[in-house]
Amino acid sequence: MNARKETCDNKDLVVGLGATGLSIARYLQRSDRVATYFDSRDEPPYMEQFEAILPDAEVLLGDAGLPQSVERIIASPGVPDSHPLLKKALQKKLDVISDIELFVSEVSAPFVAITGSNGKSTVTTLLYQMCRADGRSVLAGGNLGEPALDLLSQEQPDVYVLELSSFQLHRTKSLPATVAVLLNVSPDHLDWHADEREYRAAKYSIYGNAAAAVINRADEAAAEYAARCDRIVSFGLDAPEDGHYGLQVDDGETYLACGKTLLLSTRDLAMYGVHNQLNALAALAAGDLLGLDKAAMLQVLVEFPGLPHRMQFVARVDAVDYINDSKATNVAAAVASVQSVDTMLILIAGGDGKGGDFGELATALEDKLRSAVLIGKDAEEIAAALDTVVPVHFADTMGAAVSMAAKCAEPEDTVLLAPACASLDQYSNYMQRGDAFCAAVEALKR
Repeated sequence: MNARKETCDNKDLVVGLGATGLSIARYLQRSDRVATYFDSRDEPPYMEQFEAILPDAEVLLGDAGLPQSVERIIASPGVPDSHPLLKKALQKKLDVISDIELFVSEVSAPFVAITGSNGKSTVTTLLYQMCRADGRSVLAGGNLGEPALDLLSQEQPDVYVLELSSFQLHRTKSLPATVAVLLNVSPDHLDWHADEREYRAAKYSIYGNAAAAVINRADEAAAEYAARCDRIVSFGLDAPEDGHYGLQVDDGETYLACGKTLLLSTRDLAMYGVHNQLNALAALAAGDLLGLDKAAMLQVLVEFPGLPHRMQFVARVDAVDYINDSKATNVAAAVASVQSVDTMLILIAGGDGKGGDFGELATALEDKLRSAVLIGKDAEEIAAALDTVVPVHFADTMGAAVSMAAKCAEPEDTVLLAPACASLDQYSNYMQRGDAFCAAVEALKR
């Protein structure tokens, strides 16, 4: 253990000195509140910035015990309940809360809370852009971009838009969102949560104290959890009822629609793929509940190409399209990626599977997979799940994977990076993995 100061008699213990922990430190400093800080790493990544903010703070590093005086723990989302220090705190029935609980205690402007196993960053960004297009002042953050507590240090906007992870929701007791959005729920982060039941409970809790709700019509449980909200607007890929959002077909053309009102041809969406049609519909539903102008929202959908590493078109080389969906860090996201592509596929997948079941990926790939190139820690597990007659190759690097995929591809095929796994076994994050894919594709042109 490394410690600065031997006696820790503060009531709050902040666990984790990453980006969120640093934002908590800034928030507590602004509030003139003192806490003890803990990180299991001997050299946390933001230690220099932390010391500049709170040079005299009590800090515990390494294998530290739980200070006797602590009554509440403010935990960073990356630290699971299974961490020995948090296990002991929970056994003592101490409060373990998230940064979002602190945000809620201070915020006075309306806020939208957005979660889902997949698509939440895209929908958060879409709604942020829609608010701006309608002339609203808006700040966005949380699990995406700036930590939520850092948003409170800026001039108060008309509305906040927060992306929230299951980790944050799990530790947030009250979330009185103006609008709560749950896009979808599929098993994920089972290496963090105790089980799938706990994961799902965290996701559905977003509706617990919300004034209005956006629900996915394909999720029957969402309607049950959202029933207490004053207003509910649904979205889905089917034809919607009045006041709800979905798809309508007119004269052979498919449109985003509100009830029977046709809004925008899916061909005019700047984003790629069926799952992004769902994201667009969810954003429209949330914007409707905020009272945003429909024309302004539709203009965003015509112009916004999507976020990097999310079904990002990289290049067309020798009549083959290369798509980067490195953000597909779980099976459900990879399935959505596969279903959004109409051509035959060469799939690049693999990494840390986080306990996911790759059987659903195999089902989605039936009759679409020309070959698979597998990388990373759980490559063999994915290969076993595919269990098909199509060729399965293994690669040690992304460059080798892309080269092999190019050799397997036929004209008009698509090479899709949809890992269905986390990246941390080989990369710092999914962005670095996606960048490696893009660089390897660019190298094919030479």
